[in-house]
Amino acid sequence: MSPSTPRYRIASPVGVIADTHGLLRDEALALMEGCELILHLGDVGAKEEDLAILERLATLAPVLCVRGNIDNATWAEQLPLHQDVVVNDRRLHLVHRLVDFDPATPCDVVLHGHSHKPRNEQHDGRLLFNPGAAGKRRFKLPLTVGKLWVGQDGVCGAIMHLPL
Repeated sequence: MSPSTPRYRIASPVGVIADTHGLLRDEALALMEGCELILHLGDVGAKEEDLAILERLATLAPVLCVRGNIDNATWAEQLPLHQDVVVNDRRLHLVHRLVDFDPATPCDVVLHGHSHKPRNEQHDGRLLFNPGAAGKRRFKLPLTVGKLWVGQDGVCGAIMHLPL
C-alpha cells in the first residue's frame, strides 16, 4: 500500500455496488443509506449522463470507483482499473474483472464485479466479494448489492437482494 492509499476509520458498514449499467435503482440507493463509505466496482454506465450515478451515491457517503469494461464515457477515463483502500486497518482491493486481479497483491479482501453473480466466500485466506449487479437485470440473475463490516476480528460481508 502506498502513502496515497485512501484510509478510513469507520464504524458503519461499507456499501458495495457494481454493474449499475446506467440505472441506479431506488432500492439499491436505500440500502446504501447509513454507510460511511461506498465502493462501486465498475460498469457504472456507458453514457455521459451516467456520472450522475456516482454523484448521487456521493450524497450519501464518499465513493471510490474502479472502471468497468463498459465505462467508456469521457468522465470514466479518470477511473482507475484497480484501487487499494484501507478500512479499519484491513486492506481492500477493488477491481472490476476478477481475471485482472494479481494474486500477488497484498490484501485481505478482493472486491470485484463484472459477472453479475453475487459472491461472498473465503479463498486462499482472502475474502472474495462480488455484490452482484444492481442495475439492469441480466438473464435470470438476481439484483443485488452488498455490505461489508470491517472490524478487529476481520471482514464480514452480506449480499442483499433487491425486489424484482
